[in-house]
This record gives sequence, C-alpha cells and structure tokens, in this order.
Amino acid sequence: MDERLRRWRLVLGGGDADGTGFAPQGSDARMDEALGAVYDPRPERAGGLGASAPRVARWLGDIRSYFPSTVVQVMQQDAIERLDLTSLLLEPEMLEAVEPDVHLVGTLLALNNVMPDRARESARAVVRRVVSALEREMAQRLRSAVDGALNRAARTHRPRRAADIDWDRTIRVNLRHYLPDRRTVVPSRLVGYARRQRGVQREVVLCVDQSGSMASSVVHAGVFGAVLASMRSLKTSLVVFDTAVADLTEHLHDPMEVLFGTQLGGGTDINRAVAYAKGLITRPADSIFVLVSDLFEGGVRQEMLRRIAAMTRAGVQVIVLLALSDDGAPFYDHDNAAALAAMGVPAFACTPDAFPALMAAAIERRDLAGWAERDPP
Repeated sequence: MDERLRRWRLVLGGGDADGTGFAPQGSDARMDEALGAVYDPRPERAGGLGASAPRVARWLGDIRSYFPSTVVQVMQQDAIERLDLTSLLLEPEMLEAVEPDVHLVGTLLALNNVMPDRARESARAVVRRVVSALEREMAQRLRSAVDGALNRAARTHRPRRAADIDWDRTIRVNLRHYLPDRRTVVPSRLVGYARRQRGVQREVVLCVDQSGSMASSVVHAGVFGAVLASMRSLKTSLVVFDTAVADLTEHLHDPMEVLFGTQLGGGTDINRAVAYAKGLITRPADSIFVLVSDLFEGGVRQEMLRRIAAMTRAGVQVIVLLALSDDGAPFYDHDNAAALAAMGVPAFACTPDAFPALMAAAIERRDLAGWAERDPP
C-alpha cells in the first residue's frame, strides 16, 4: 500500500488535494522537486528554474539521475517550452549538460544566427552526436530498401542470356505447368534480371519546409538526404524553403553542413519552392519529388497546386509528407491536403522508421495512398 501511495503522490504532485497523505523523503523529495520545477502549476510552491544557469545545471543533473534518457528528453523539451529556457541554451555549460535529441537539435538550429561564438562549437557537438546516431540507425536500412527496390524494378520477362534468368522465381511462377510423369516444370514464362544499369536510375528531389513547426522534419530530411546522395544509382537534390528557397545539394556530403545551412522559422512559400524544384528534374518518368511540408501556403495556392498537377502529368512520382518525424499527428492545412489527394497525390505523415519502405514503394511506383493505408507510416 505504501508503494502505491508513494507513486500516486509523485504523480499528483502533493498538496491538500492529492489525498494521499504521503510525504516524500530523501531521493523521492528531490525527484518531486525536479518534476515540480516544470509541471507544478501553483506559483506559491513551484519557483521554476528561473534565469539561473547554475540552478538549471543542477536540475539537468538531477533529472538525468532519476529518469531514463527518453524521459529526460521529454522533460528538457517541456522545460524549454514552458519556462522559456531558450536563452540558456546559448551557454556552453548548458549545452554540455543536456541530453541531446532531435527536438534539441531543432531548437539549436533555430538559434544558430544569434548564438555567441563561445557556444557555437558546443552546439555543433550536440548536433553531431544526434546526427551520427541517426545515421547509424537509418543509413543501412535506407540503402538496403532502395537497392532492393531498384533491383526488383529491373526485373524482366525477356532475359537476354541464360545467366540472366532468375531460376528460383521462374520455377515458382511456372509450378502449374509441372509434368508429373516427366518430373519437370515447363517454363512458359521466364523471369530474369535486366542488365544492371551503372548510371543514375532515379532522380530524387527532397523539398523541405523549414518553418519553425517543421524542425524535427528538417533534421530527419537532412540526414536521409545525405544517405540518398551517397548512392550512385540516385541523383539526389535537397531544397529547403521558407519565403525564399535555398538549394543545399552541394552540402549533401555532410549532413552537418546541411543542417547548419537551414534557417528555421519565418513564413512559407511552397509555390516558389515547387517551381524551383521542378527545374531540377530532367527525367520526369524516373523522378521522385518529396515535398515535406504542413501545407500552410503563404504564396499563391492555386499556382502551387497547378505546378504539382503538371509534375504528375509529366510522370513524376509526387509525395507530400505532412511531417517526417515521431512527433505524433501533425497540424496541417486540410484543404490543401484534400486538393492534392483529389489529383492523386498522397499526403500523409511519415515516421523516420517508415521512410526507407516509403522510398522503396515509390521507386517501384506502387500505389502510395494504398500503401499508406495498409502500412500506416
């Protein structure tokens, strides 16, 4: 019973209304204080973290002692948003104490232009740790998915040489022609491999909204863009935009340079970005255009829809990702999403884990709207 009361007391936050009558002691009291600094709504009890850097540093140390890293990341983000600790992130000491995650990287990128020189190197170290972790987690999966999809797309039913025949698949598709008396299969249909192309097989253009609400998506898109750019079978371009457009393709060899080349915040002109990205596409039938945006258009809406419709008519595989993150259901412009869906362009949120499978489906030119419904990304 005491353990249950203890847990309820920590959940409810104390005071006369909690009804537990349990008073935290020792480490429980310190844990309760760390939680109350951010989540307690009563000003007479919760002093918050104030503007004191030493106090914030102690608080960061406390929560890392009492909670797992995933919980620490959530508490840090809540503290930044609820208590307006953004300015303290410009201090090197703070950056060295925080638990790095995608949300923190987004905040640091937004502060890039106002960050003092003495904090800049610490910020880059935080971003580098997160980017390296994302690359380790996702790079091989993305490369495998794309390579597999390109190989499947290269299959042919008219192999030129016997060495090009995929005998396993050929036997499987011809089992109904098995002759029991001869104990053999008569292959009426051959399945083989087309000559593997050495050059570029697909063009991929990532067009990413860098308004403040898209911070996590910008981070993931930058990492994925760098991985795709490392594959010789793809020609990958990366464009980021707000009311202006920045082509970061030349920086794709280094995702750190990509991320620090973004300018999070500001307005949104999707139409201008789509117009620029359209000019990068040289082989429409072999191209995949991925627009990552919440679709709140500050430019010319009808012109934006017209340009995307023209892309699809030319044969470009167009995908709209309302978010590329793990942040849950995104906030987006439903009218624009519906207009795109009406012209056959799927618009949905995608988690980073699902992005490799999405790219494989796009390369194989599968029905992506159906794919999203069957395997929610």
